Amino acid sequence: MTTEMQEIAITEEKPLLTGQAEAAKEAELAARILLDQGQEHSIETPNGVLHVTLHGTGNTRRPAILTFHDVGLDSKSCFSPLFKFEEMQEIVKNFTLVHIDAPGQEEGAAPYPTGYQYPSMETIAEMIPAVLQFFNFRTVIGVGVGAGAYILSRFALANPDSVEGLVLVNIDTNARGWMDWAAQKLSSVTSSLTEQILSHLFSQEELSANTELLQIHRERMSKASNLVNIELFWKTYNSRRDLNIERNSTFKCPVMLVVGDQAPYEEAAVECNSKLDPTTTSFLKMADAGGLPQLTQPAKLTEAFKYFIQGMGYMASSCMTRLSRSRTTSLSSSYSMDGSRSRSRTLSQGSQGGQMPPSPSQTMEVSC
Repeated sequence: MTTEMQEIAITEEKPLLTGQAEAAKEAELAARILLDQGQEHSIETPNGVLHVTLHGTGNTRRPAILTFHDVGLDSKSCFSPLFKFEEMQEIVKNFTLVHIDAPGQEEGAAPYPTGYQYPSMETIAEMIPAVLQFFNFRTVIGVGVGAGAYILSRFALANPDSVEGLVLVNIDTNARGWMDWAAQKLSSVTSSLTEQILSHLFSQEELSANTELLQIHRERMSKASNLVNIELFWKTYNSRRDLNIERNSTFKCPVMLVVGDQAPYEEAAVECNSKLDPTTTSFLKMADAGGLPQLTQPAKLTEAFKYFIQGMGYMASSCMTRLSRSRTTSLSSSYSMDGSRSRSRTLSQGSQGGQMPPSPSQTMEVSC
């Protein structure tokens, strides 16, 4: 018996043959490429099909980071620069990323036929629970931009137990007023669809300067094969209803509001901030960020996102160590949660060695 067990042990310790080693390396490389490119899924929901891309192992012990893009963008053009940013990899390796494309908005999507009834913003939000069920995720941390921020807000209000945190970029919780409606009607007569959406995505300064980023997105949209789908999503967003958020009827999770200085939705974000619970809300106003801070200032947004996650009780030591040695940007935020995850953190330019003095539980406007 002893001899047999020894023989088995010796067999297991033998190195792989040359061909086996090469095959193992190729399999590992293929797995890495798959994780980088993401696994694409078409998920059936009660209200239609959603295109979803998953990055990571699908670990359900932590919440997934679930993103939703803005009008005129898809998940790749809206979020790839941010989540492929070097400093963001510390987060990416610890969480599964789930990128949702609004119906018909993914790259290469077939155009909808004439007369197609595009789902409302409320209906799109109601499609998200099917995505969580498909991947068996109990909770998520939502990251939304513009129309995506509105959709994730609706989802969080309807499913508070499924959302641990929200990062809302360029959020506008209000329905369009009569003045906005009239301006939109005039714009639709005098400007092309592409130019209308660019005015939604970029600041007036960026439009006047005709920045390189703006030119890239103008060309991308003008050549899009699914431009009719983009127009349907645009009309749906402009027909959104008021979220009716008030201090006594608001999100049940920590929220970080993000907007660029002079961005088209700066005033809307400020108004939203005034309606949220100050003990669980932080407001980040980013200088020199334009209308799409996740594309123009990924370093600053990554740093803020790390501290947001740290405030929720995840990656605490990792965030502090890495940030204190790699970043000196002035940034402040505060979070307060019930229970064991209650935290309050401040990072300033004068912080040394990861020491972060506590700040009061209140909403803090931050310019960085």
